[in-house]
Amino acid sequence: MDRMSPLDASFLHIENENNHMHIASVAIFEGPAPDCAEVMAMVESKLTLVPRYRQKVRFVPLELGRPLWVDDPHFNLGYHVRATALPHPGGDQQLRNLVGRVMSQQLDRSKPLWEMWMVEGLEDGHWALLSKTHHAMVDGVSGTDLLSVVLDTEASPARQPVAEFEPEPEPNRLRLVADALRDRLANPYEQYRVVRSATRQVRDVARGLRSMAGLVRPTPSSTLNGPIGPHRTWAWARSSLADVKTVRGALGGTVNDVVLAAITRGFRDLLIGRGEGVDRVVRTLVPVSVRSEAERGTYNNKVSAMFAALPVGIEDPTERLDAIKEQMTGLKESKQAVAGEVLTSLTGFAPPQLLALGTRVFSRVQQRNVNTVTTNVPGPQYPLYAVGRRMLEAFPYVPLAGSVRIGVAIFSYNGLLNFGITGDLDTAPDIEVLARGIEEGMAELVKLASA
Repeated sequence: MDRMSPLDASFLHIENENNHMHIASVAIFEGPAPDCAEVMAMVESKLTLVPRYRQKVRFVPLELGRPLWVDDPHFNLGYHVRATALPHPGGDQQLRNLVGRVMSQQLDRSKPLWEMWMVEGLEDGHWALLSKTHHAMVDGVSGTDLLSVVLDTEASPARQPVAEFEPEPEPNRLRLVADALRDRLANPYEQYRVVRSATRQVRDVARGLRSMAGLVRPTPSSTLNGPIGPHRTWAWARSSLADVKTVRGALGGTVNDVVLAAITRGFRDLLIGRGEGVDRVVRTLVPVSVRSEAERGTYNNKVSAMFAALPVGIEDPTERLDAIKEQMTGLKESKQAVAGEVLTSLTGFAPPQLLALGTRVFSRVQQRNVNTVTTNVPGPQYPLYAVGRRMLEAFPYVPLAGSVRIGVAIFSYNGLLNFGITGDLDTAPDIEVLARGIEEGMAELVKLASA
């Protein structure tokens, strides 16, 4: 049994019938499509490397402790690995429609919180793997590590014999309560260690909190925010790391700066297309990994956040990039991410009942003060394979929550840089405008840089 961290547990507490807290990736492979049994055999051979795939969530009665991961005595790989096919002609739009439908369904909390869909019938003989995993299991960065573990780094790897799964006995309610009470009494040193660590960082935390103070002011009213439903729409945009390198070489900035500048152009186009003014900024939450090298290979959440303002009112692409560069440098110096990490670690002191309530309240307040989320996750820069077929490209999916109707995720793989855009189906059916704006925003920066 493993007890969840406060951050992992928060993703379960946020979730409801409209806020589905699963992340996903859509990987497209060269053909021909394999048999689904081959895909299942590949996944089964890797299960010992990812224990969470065979564990489910158990909640402690009366919320006396944070939820736990326990072995699922009825684990059935056939439930989690599924097969489907696209209707003719199997183009991009058919695949994106399928992803939207799959992402609109919550994961079953009585089973391990993941699904993998093998999708046949893509154009050019290609096929896809849609991997859907609850955010309580992984953050974006560890999710890419997970992708590298489940897939192969060579076309014909040696397969080890699969050991029979022997689950640990599932705890009863009495044991769940007893273990929770014991943990609360037996960990004073851990609480002391967290406080001591926070005290050492008090100066950085104070700077970060001062920087966050402006977030209490709600953003201007916009169609980007409002009530959302359970249904999702999804789109993508394509670019490359070579394009980003060209822009950085001529115009400066980091990879993240260039990416945010392209996304800003996309939101500018979207707002203009909706007839809204752009004499404003679009405030975005930017998740920041705080995972150390020593923590690589673990699949819990190790993430903090910064809050950036996308200058959609700036028409000139060079000025837009310069404004973002200056702002992001200031945000890094402000220590927002440090403050966020420390505050998250301190939530471990809160009784689980207050942690659950506080997570829901904070989520509502936070979502009123941001317009979108933009998360950039670096992926492997070498080819991956599934059943001997090379992965051609991959696109990410980011969940929506609260009143945020659109989210953008960025994923790099083997020289490619791809964007996945999630929208609420009923209130953001036009996210294709955002996707094309991102591509055009990157193209105009490359053109300027090349000149």
